[in-house]
Amino acid sequence: MSKISILWVDDEIDLLKPHILFLEQKDYTVTTCQSGQEALDEIEHTTFDIVFLDENMPGISGLETLSEIKQLDATLPVVMITKSEEEYIMDEAIGSKIADYLIKPVNPNQILLSLKKSLDNSRLVSERTTANYQQEFRKIAMDLSMVNSWEEWVELYKKLMYWELRLEDIEDSGMFEILESQKSEANAQFGKFVDKNYPDWFEDADGPVMSHTLFKNWIKPEIEDTPTLLVVVDNLRYDQWLAFEDALSSFYRKKKEQAYCSILPTATQYARNAIFSGLTPLDMEKRHPNWWKNDTDEGGKNLYEADFMGAQLKRLGMDLKWEYHKISSLKQGKQLSQNFKTQKNNDLTVIVYNFVDMLSHAKTEMEVIKELASNDKAYRSLTLSWFKNSPLLEIIQQAQALDMKLIITTDHGTINVKQPSKVIGDRDTSLNLRYKTGRSLTYENKDVLAAKNPHTIHLPNINLSSSFIFAKNDLFFAYPNNYNHYVGYYRNTYQHGGVSLEEMIVPFVVLDAK
Repeated sequence: MSKISILWVDDEIDLLKPHILFLEQKDYTVTTCQSGQEALDEIEHTTFDIVFLDENMPGISGLETLSEIKQLDATLPVVMITKSEEEYIMDEAIGSKIADYLIKPVNPNQILLSLKKSLDNSRLVSERTTANYQQEFRKIAMDLSMVNSWEEWVELYKKLMYWELRLEDIEDSGMFEILESQKSEANAQFGKFVDKNYPDWFEDADGPVMSHTLFKNWIKPEIEDTPTLLVVVDNLRYDQWLAFEDALSSFYRKKKEQAYCSILPTATQYARNAIFSGLTPLDMEKRHPNWWKNDTDEGGKNLYEADFMGAQLKRLGMDLKWEYHKISSLKQGKQLSQNFKTQKNNDLTVIVYNFVDMLSHAKTEMEVIKELASNDKAYRSLTLSWFKNSPLLEIIQQAQALDMKLIITTDHGTINVKQPSKVIGDRDTSLNLRYKTGRSLTYENKDVLAAKNPHTIHLPNINLSSSFIFAKNDLFFAYPNNYNHYVGYYRNTYQHGGVSLEEMIVPFVVLDAK
């Protein structure tokens, strides 16, 4: 490893010999010069790792030299050293993106600390993060063998997401691979947990809040006293919420953050209809046959969310002034943003925002999106970029100005599918890659959660002999005919409908206007 090379610029450089000797003893290489112009000539011909720059020099000043250095190499760290504590000098230096700011007289340890902050920070953070995760890895591994409740799974999943977000910022692919294997093991155990407990949650008063109980249990208490904007971002994973949470901090203060359980299938027509109706799919079919559509029925499957919502509010005895808006395009989003002031007298404004769902489908169908969202880190980054530039953020800013409470949630998450699992069904079998419903399904038992009698998990029977199967972990269903083409097309795409931490543990966040 080569020595770190320092350029030190000061018109009184002879007075700094003790400092330079100190740094050379610490194995740094120090080049000196006595004017800004001399420094610029050096930088043009020599590569340096960092520059110590005196502000008060004859000829071109330190600030002028700093500006010239940044034009030559915008990434070169510069530490400004000055006798003056005048605020305008600090402001100009900081505005020019200096790495650090020191006031004379400086001592050798200050210089050393500044070097470590400027050059070693990313390495030190990386080493500390890696060491902390190595320690936490053992605890997570132990927790995995003992976790046995919905609340414990939520905490474990949040912990895995925390470390994923920490480790993605450091260049240690080995640690990241260990985390990925730990996530895979967690999903395998979670699949067994859901297989064993899921049917009981519908009857258990102490079970998790689920899609069909979300409005009554968590939303209703929040909207009874304050005008509220409820945003349901379709297909939003917990880690994607974490990615754009900071973008809201200027306008809203987080009041509470919880995670509820998306029902199976973790698909829009089931989970989102359940939120708005307050009913299971089986009950929706029984009570509202004109609004509910099964997989094999023709037409859109989520066309009656506002009707379901109205019926639920009436059933709960809530006499509210409310409106429902569904945004499926940029044009619709901009239109609502431009007219949002018309919502100011509502008790409740509901927005279903479809962007993330469109993004996940576009990743399957468009090569450019496959490139932009090639993994979970890139998928989060793309979500953040969209959110910061979206009409949704403009709408949220206007809601804050109207002093509206904000609730952000989703209907289900999504998972990057990696491995195929063969399935055989008749021509009436549903098309989703993470779940299938139909007659005479043939499948790999170990790969699925199966419901041979859909009524046990409150799903309707399409016909008397139909069943449901749900893919576990990161599997996706593939038919034997044209198998290789099918697998190549869908591998490493984002899908939903099955059983995984990413699809079933989804965020519910309440925020108060600042």
